[in-house]
Amino acid sequence: MPITIDCFKAYDIRGQIPNQLNPDVAYRIGNATAAYLGAKRLVVGRDIRLSSEELTDAVCRGILDAGSDVLDIGLGGTEMVYFGTAHRDADGGVMVTASHNPADYNGLKIVREQAKPISGDTGLQDIRKLAEKDKRLLADNKGNRQTTDIFSDYIDHLLTYVDRESLKPLKLVVNPGNGGAGIAMDGLESELPFEWIKVNYEPDGTFPNGIPNPMLLENQAATAEAVVAHGADFGVAWDGDFDRCFLFDENGGFIEGYYIVGLLAESILRHSPGAKIIHDPRLTWNTLDIVDDTGGKAVQSKSGHSFIKEKMREVDGVYGGEMSAHHYFREFSYADSGMIPWLLVAELVSTTGKSLSELVGERQAKFPTCGEINRQVADAEVTLQTLHERYAGEAIDVDDTDGYSFEFPEWRFNIRMSNTEPVVRLNVESRGNVALMEAKTSEVLAIVES
Repeated sequence: MPITIDCFKAYDIRGQIPNQLNPDVAYRIGNATAAYLGAKRLVVGRDIRLSSEELTDAVCRGILDAGSDVLDIGLGGTEMVYFGTAHRDADGGVMVTASHNPADYNGLKIVREQAKPISGDTGLQDIRKLAEKDKRLLADNKGNRQTTDIFSDYIDHLLTYVDRESLKPLKLVVNPGNGGAGIAMDGLESELPFEWIKVNYEPDGTFPNGIPNPMLLENQAATAEAVVAHGADFGVAWDGDFDRCFLFDENGGFIEGYYIVGLLAESILRHSPGAKIIHDPRLTWNTLDIVDDTGGKAVQSKSGHSFIKEKMREVDGVYGGEMSAHHYFREFSYADSGMIPWLLVAELVSTTGKSLSELVGERQAKFPTCGEINRQVADAEVTLQTLHERYAGEAIDVDDTDGYSFEFPEWRFNIRMSNTEPVVRLNVESRGNVALMEAKTSEVLAIVES
């Protein structure tokens, strides 16, 4: 019978187990995905959550009943599905994961061929409508589910991003938060000259040390303290499906993702001079300054993985970065990876002889930022319009690529709406003036909160 499925979000599928997402819903989504894509074969992977194996089996049954084959890559991370989809020339891929959501949640991330994104405006709602219908696609000949090993090829590909001869024997704290990153790290460990201090390393779907979300302040302490205690060169922490990584300098300081975008852009432009770098509108001055100094070309895109990936393909961008710690690479099928960024940073620390705090400290001083501030509001559209009326007249530039960006000679800010809730997200930066940045942050927040 027809049902209503309420776990489809703007970019993926997330829901509470079992009332929003369960084997029946997962079966329907798998079947609908195969039907929508007209797929002959789909790559399927899963994260370490306790519900993931059962949901994966249901997704696979739906795909098989549609007559499509499943290339089952087993336990891993979202980027392994991206890699496997492109590497095995599949018609798409499904990753069963809820990333950094609570333990009683799960979800699915779905891509087309070559790991092209499927999101709300590129097919996700079409899949939802098919999944909600009473009629299933039942092929005369069911597909086959094949256990498929892409792991060694995936590890070999990651290693192509760095010159291993240039790497120094760095000491690194690595914290998967009991998510899946340790699976990939196990494959890299014997290939790299690093000493690893392992924190919350073993995959454990009960999340005994808290949800793997390094953006939460309470989750940052374990990595920061281990860096200081062991005198490490820097620390890395990941979310549950390790498509994002978060960096800590040698003093245990958490580094905002914005500054990592500039750092990676500089690293990549050294090897690809004149290339295009894609960035989002939330914070821009540091990225623009670095890309200009390094001889690249900066191209702005709306925030969100589907928009960034589309823009990268459109202009052949070599790298795209968001301050949310999503980093995209042309040679990785324009997809995001949580492994490639820290490898590139390790190469930079090795080759420059500079500490991570030295590499980003100058940039933090040159373009200080408040970090993203979220506020719940009664009406997000009214809030944005109120700010436009207040600031548009005195701004030297107003950009509506994503929400509104207002630029002034010595400071700028971006205000945008959440895709899923009555929340606005504020980012403010200045030209080397922390006091001005803080004063303007308070000024804009006062309007938002009124």
